[in-house]
Amino acid sequence: MNLRNKMNFIRILLIPVFLIFIIIRKIPFGRSIAAFIFIITAIIGELSKHVVQGKNEISNLSEIISYLADKLLIAAALIALVELHFIPSWIAITIVAMEFAVTGLTSIVVTEGSVIATSPLDKIKNIFQIISIIFALLSMNFEKNYEFRKLIEKIGFFHAHAEGIERFLGYGTYVALGIAVIITIISCINYFVSNKGLFMNDK
Repeated sequence: MNLRNKMNFIRILLIPVFLIFIIIRKIPFGRSIAAFIFIITAIIGELSKHVVQGKNEISNLSEIISYLADKLLIAAALIALVELHFIPSWIAITIVAMEFAVTGLTSIVVTEGSVIATSPLDKIKNIFQIISIIFALLSMNFEKNYEFRKLIEKIGFFHAHAEGIERFLGYGTYVALGIAVIITIISCINYFVSNKGLFMNDK
C-alpha cells in the first residue's frame, strides 16, 4: 500500500472517532476534540494530494479512496451538525445530494468504459465545504463550551470582545456554507452538462 492510500485510510478511520466526540455530550471537551480531529483530517487530505507529486502513487484506486474519504468526512460532519441543530437540514441535504449525484454519474461513466473529466470547480468546492464546517465547529464550541470560549478570549482573537467573536464565527459559518452550496450545485450541473452526450446516446 502506497503512502497516499495509507494517509486516506487514516482519514476514513478518523471519521467515526470524530463522530463519537461530536455526538456524545458527556465526553469532556468532546466537541473541541471533534473540531481538532476534523481539522487534522482535512489537513491530512490536502497533504495526501501533494505527497504524490514526483512519485508513482497516483492510481485509480488511490483516486477512489481519496474521493471517498473527502465525501465521507464532509457528509459525516454536515449530518452531525444537523443532528445537533446547529445548521439547517436543507444545507446538508443539498450538498450531500449533489455529491451523490456526481458519484452516480461517475459510476455510469466508468461502466461505459470512459473517464469522467474532473470539474475545475472541485477544488474550490471542497475548500469552501471544509472552511464552512470548520467555522461551524468553532462557532458551536464558542457558544456551548465555556472553557473554549475563555481560551479564544485570552488569545485575543482579532482583539475582539466575546460578542464580536461570536458574530464573526456565526456570520462566517453561514457565508461559507452559502458559498459552498452554490459552488456545489454549479459543479454538479457542470458535470452533467459536460457528460450530456452519455444520456443523448442512450437508446
